[in-house]
Amino acid sequence: MSAAAPSLTHALPLPMLLPVAGEERMFPVRRVYCVGRNYADHALEMGGDPNREPPFFFQKNPDNLVPPPGDFPYPSQSADVHHEAELLVALKRGGTNIPAEEALDHIFGYAVAIDFTRRDRQAEAKKAGRPWEVAKAFEGSAPCSALMPAARIGHPAEAAIWLDVNGSRRQSGNISSMIWQVPEIVSALSGLFELAAGDVILTGTPAGVGPVVRGDRIECGIDGIGRRSLTVI
Repeated sequence: MSAAAPSLTHALPLPMLLPVAGEERMFPVRRVYCVGRNYADHALEMGGDPNREPPFFFQKNPDNLVPPPGDFPYPSQSADVHHEAELLVALKRGGTNIPAEEALDHIFGYAVAIDFTRRDRQAEAKKAGRPWEVAKAFEGSAPCSALMPAARIGHPAEAAIWLDVNGSRRQSGNISSMIWQVPEIVSALSGLFELAAGDVILTGTPAGVGPVVRGDRIECGIDGIGRRSLTVI
């Protein structure tokens, strides 16, 4: 006989599900990893080293993701929130110590995302030598597009990435300019964590990050992968 189901103190939280472009299937999210300062020009504008130093990672929460058509709620207790357009990588399987040459076989698909950052809170945390979660892992901080399956588009190594605020171009770059490319990111991350199906990785942002205010209209995209439009509310 099977064991009885456990009694729960409250209802199970709903899973975060990302849409798959042009399909009825949904992608359930397990974890959200982010790569810091992965474009040389952005490393320079943030006062960092543009050289190929080892990648470093931080995390957001699955429910920080905002699939379309959701907007971005400006967070309380912050007065300097920045946009960061990024390539999102979604895994269909995981593992540990994945060789870079095998990493692409683990990828389900790609999307464009925005890593909204409370820059004022991040600066406070850096100065005090404290973690960044309050600056990165807040509600609604990672809007993203629908996933574009790799089975449909392959694994793009070169594509324009851009972000406009109120019709004015703020960020413009190419994913080929990442210091650490996607296979290397997956490999390095799998040496630190056991990856699994449902994990997503935000891979860093090009230069041009800047503040947003309530009422701003934001559009971003990665050519051949996806576009995302939203309002700061």
